Amino acid sequence: MNYPEKISSEKKEIRRKISELKKQLSEFQKQQEANTVFDKIELLPEFKTAKSILIYWSTPDELPTHEIIKKWIDKKQIVLPTVHGDDLILKSYCSNGALKQGALDIWEPDSQENYTGSIDLVIVPGVAFDMKKNRLGRGKGYYDRYFMDNNSTKIGVGFDFQFLPEIPVYKLDVKMDKIITASNTIE
Repeated sequence: MNYPEKISSEKKEIRRKISELKKQLSEFQKQQEANTVFDKIELLPEFKTAKSILIYWSTPDELPTHEIIKKWIDKKQIVLPTVHGDDLILKSYCSNGALKQGALDIWEPDSQENYTGSIDLVIVPGVAFDMKKNRLGRGKGYYDRYFMDNNSTKIGVGFDFQFLPEIPVYKLDVKMDKIITASNTIE
């Protein structure tokens, strides 16, 4: 087995194990961990000074973001990613904005207008993270490609069990600036 195939196989196995662990969490547990994570983020200087934040509209198996988005929608420019082909396209989200189900069953702003302004902070979901600030995503590389042309502060967030000692990475996998779970903060 050559090296890339070994990494691919290891990533696939981590994705499977994390998926099984996510199924064991109650909605209450998910929200409790999200509250702790976002309480930590709100204290960061990067968050306090950020005027624009790219954040994901969480799916049922991700660290919930709906409450934090609603809390800050009138105080900061909230931007959500949408998937178009191989790229992330950014769209502004506003408190009365409608959402539609887009590619990969991700909810996104129902708007034709793309957000073209700067992004100060990116709150990034992942399947797993490690001590070296590596992120394992779902395998399509959307965020990695987006980060190639963007130097915003990147904070990876997830449940405690998504934080592993080490994860396999490719050269093109982009490291986070910080990783935050309920019990871990790696800067």
